Amino acid sequence: MSEPDEFQPIPTLRISDDLTRAAGVLQDMQTQGEFSGDHVHLPNSPPMLFGAGGPMLKRFDESTFASRIGSQAATPPQSVKGIGGKVAKPDYSESKIVLAMVGLPARGKSYLSNKLMIYLKWLEYDVKVFNVGQLRRTRAKQKAQQYAPPYSPVGPTDPSLSSGIREDHTAQWFSHENATANQSRERLAQDSLEMLIQWLKEGGNVGIHDATNSTRSRRASIQERVSKEKGISLIFLESICDDPAIIAANVALKIRSGDPDYKDMKPEEAKRDFLRRIKEYEKVYETITEPHLSYLRIVNVGSEVTMSRINGYLSSRIAFYLMNLHLKPRSIYLSRHGESQFNVDGQIGGDSLLSPRGMQYSEALPALVTDNIGDANLTVWTSTLRRTIQTAQYLPYPKLTWKSLDELDAGVCDGMTYEEIEQAYPEDFANRDDDKFNYRYRGGESYRDVVVRLEPVIMELERQENILIIGHQAILRCLYAYFHDLPQADLPYIKIPLHTVIKLTPRAYGCDEER
Repeated sequence: MSEPDEFQPIPTLRISDDLTRAAGVLQDMQTQGEFSGDHVHLPNSPPMLFGAGGPMLKRFDESTFASRIGSQAATPPQSVKGIGGKVAKPDYSESKIVLAMVGLPARGKSYLSNKLMIYLKWLEYDVKVFNVGQLRRTRAKQKAQQYAPPYSPVGPTDPSLSSGIREDHTAQWFSHENATANQSRERLAQDSLEMLIQWLKEGGNVGIHDATNSTRSRRASIQERVSKEKGISLIFLESICDDPAIIAANVALKIRSGDPDYKDMKPEEAKRDFLRRIKEYEKVYETITEPHLSYLRIVNVGSEVTMSRINGYLSSRIAFYLMNLHLKPRSIYLSRHGESQFNVDGQIGGDSLLSPRGMQYSEALPALVTDNIGDANLTVWTSTLRRTIQTAQYLPYPKLTWKSLDELDAGVCDGMTYEEIEQAYPEDFANRDDDKFNYRYRGGESYRDVVVRLEPVIMELERQENILIIGHQAILRCLYAYFHDLPQADLPYIKIPLHTVIKLTPRAYGCDEER
């Protein structure tokens, strides 16, 4: 795997403790009309490129060509019996972690927990987020329904809009001078933690306690409770943000994302209330200084990371992933190599050169990319196989080759057509068609194997800005599934057509796609 000679560190973001500056940025955004849309993006977000995306087709795709070892043999040796077998899911049953978030509102806690959940699920860990705010709203709605009259004189009513017991969850409810609300918040945090621990006992791997957990006393109570459970580790993840622009964007996202706390408020009123809520938390906030705790502290989503007492394989994996995240606007472009000669002949794998049609795509690609990306920086990644390197040869950007991006290894079936495989190994062919994600070719790989070897690529993609990956269908399916948080069972059926550029733009809670 080739890597850049030098990585440029992410610039340190501007620091300020004055929340009023964030309010000022919000006011400017509103004045400029940036509050009017349904989606809020950070400033300088890249322009939308290419056309609208096409649908995914869950069907056996005969254009899948899978391997990284060339071979001219039309059939495998006669001594080989069968082409492979299914791979079992790794046993992660001993991995049990409570990851407790720490931080003020609008500091990126939910963003970090959501990103981590997607990453670990992609690696087949069982992960779940337990959001205390969501539990609060659910219980408030249940209380309103429980005491609401089921009918009105004009017919059935919506219990959530009835005259039942309705709790006021505006900023005053979050004041630590409000003793009744204080008790309610502590009970919600404890109940959420109990549900998390029970879920871990039932087979989960990582439970994320998404709450402010902003005082030493709250963290002490969490540690005391988790310490009673054998085999469960505890890590605190503190998210600190003192960049006014990021805070403003987070506040705007909170208000415009349909948050139930503000669904009946006008945007300006909701903004004022949320900023007051933040001030109530600031009055009692205590950053992590307890020397005995295991924790990570992340400043401005990646500009600075502090770790303490992080031990064990999974804990270290989590820490390394979180260290690579950033919020700089960027896009990831995916393209299969141009049509190869093996594509024309219907053979899988190999290391063939491009066909004449593939060469046409290679020659047209630079204009397609440069006309749309403009003057923005871009780095091109390819596999070590000739068809991807050929496809990238005319692109006027820095290039890196990755062994990890080589196509799924078809083992003894390398160089065969699907018809030859079906004729030679009918049972195995049917088994692979039934469960493509878990099926491993003899002497080759499964999709599950490919996901594991792509983990370093994912780590580097999270560090980088604009990247164009010219790769192979199985590889791009895996990367696409990561960014769209798709289930593993659907991964082998994602449609990645030839001669198409797919643009993925990561957002706070999802990923935009254009083709």
